[in-house]
Amino acid sequence: MAVYRGKYVLRGLKEISPEMEKDLDSAFDICMSYKDKFPCEMCGRCCHQPNIAVLPEEVDRISSAAGIPLHDFIAGYIARTSDGRLLLSRTDPCAFLNEDNRCRIWKDRPEVCRDFPYAVSMFMSRVYIALTDDKADILELIVYMDDSWPCTKVIRSSISEKIKEARSAKAADPQT
Repeated sequence: MAVYRGKYVLRGLKEISPEMEKDLDSAFDICMSYKDKFPCEMCGRCCHQPNIAVLPEEVDRISSAAGIPLHDFIAGYIARTSDGRLLLSRTDPCAFLNEDNRCRIWKDRPEVCRDFPYAVSMFMSRVYIALTDDKADILELIVYMDDSWPCTKVIRSSISEKIKEARSAKAADPQT
């Protein structure tokens, strides 16, 4: 399994070629442009995702923020996948989502929560496909994104133009 930038899992790949890495960098830049310009509106919808990943280095911090002893947190809130990743086991909604749709551990939340939905593997992989396959329609690739979410409305309204610009830049200078 290939991992881009140490955290983005690219299933089905064993390695990332230098050419692929350049295209992934372009996809990453597009994704991050959303994260920087459109911060979370705290609607709480992303907190209902079934697979909330936790990095090993985040476990102690999240446990402390939640006020749960580390051993109890690992035993009761963490699941290990067959490929070794860690997921929160109490999701849909996340165990740390309050009734007012606010996160109880906001400043110590997992990195995937900070990045969602802009810089997560699923979205970035679809941006990558759209960049590298001129027949791919990004709006069809991201049909899974619910239009009622504030953040995905922003994405759906502008992503096609961003893909077009990135394809043009790549065609103009294939060395980049």
